[in-house]
Amino acid sequence: MSTDLSAATSSNLPVPKLSVRANIWVVVPFAALIAGVATNNLLVLDYVHVMCAILWTGADIFMAFLLGPVLKRATFSSRREIISWLMPKLIFYMPTMSSVTIIAGYFLGSNLGLIQLTPPILYYVVVVAVLVAILIVQGFGMLLRSNVKIFLELRKSQPDQLLIEKMMRGEAKLFASQSIAQILLIFVMANFATGFPLLYYAI
Repeated sequence: MSTDLSAATSSNLPVPKLSVRANIWVVVPFAALIAGVATNNLLVLDYVHVMCAILWTGADIFMAFLLGPVLKRATFSSRREIISWLMPKLIFYMPTMSSVTIIAGYFLGSNLGLIQLTPPILYYVVVVAVLVAILIVQGFGMLLRSNVKIFLELRKSQPDQLLIEKMMRGEAKLFASQSIAQILLIFVMANFATGFPLLYYAI
């Protein structure tokens, strides 16, 4: 392990900086969201909501179940180089996709009259609110914070390998947890979109 670490720290691997210019693409989903809200265009809101939700959920599944296991078996130098270039992207990507998805979903549901505080639809709304709250806490309160910490640690001349591995294991669990919450949320959204079939089955 020490040999692996020394090789990584002596190879002068490039560690990129956080750059708004390199992530200027975040303007596109926010611009589409603003356009949909400003014009009250349900087609635009629905497209933005669904597309960003796909990109958000897909990224969580990819990180937890595809990239995570691969990085676990890679050498530290390989992990460091991949994560060094990945983290500056994730720091912009995940908050953008999650926030645009949630905001577009709120305006879409509000315009369609799906946000009701009368039973039994209220129960669906409560479940959605709880799942969204969990995703916000995990995404902005835990994952984003962890991504920044990992990025700053990797920029050190001698990064703490054990600390990085510990944080990455924690992130893998968070990504997996978010994936499960998002799958449940998509299931509830499917009920909204198809006229609440579970509601009628229960009745």
